[in-house]
Amino acid sequence: MRSFPADLARAQQEWGATYRQLAERPGRTELRRRLHLLSVQVFFHPYWQQRRPSPAAWRELRGRG
Repeated sequence: MRSFPADLARAQQEWGATYRQLAERPGRTELRRRLHLLSVQVFFHPYWQQRRPSPAAWRELRGRG
C-alpha cells in the first residue's frame, strides 16, 4: 500500500464526500464549485510533481476516499 501525504488523502476524502452530496442534490452550485476546487487540489498536488500518477495510484487514492 502506498503512503500518500495526509493533505492529499484528506482532499480525496472530501472530494468523495462532496461528489456523493452532489449526486443526492444535483445542480447545487456551491457543491460543484467545491468539487472543482478539490479536483484541482488533488490533481496538482506537489506529491505528483516527482511522479505522475499511474492508474493504479489513482485507484488506490480513490479507494481511500
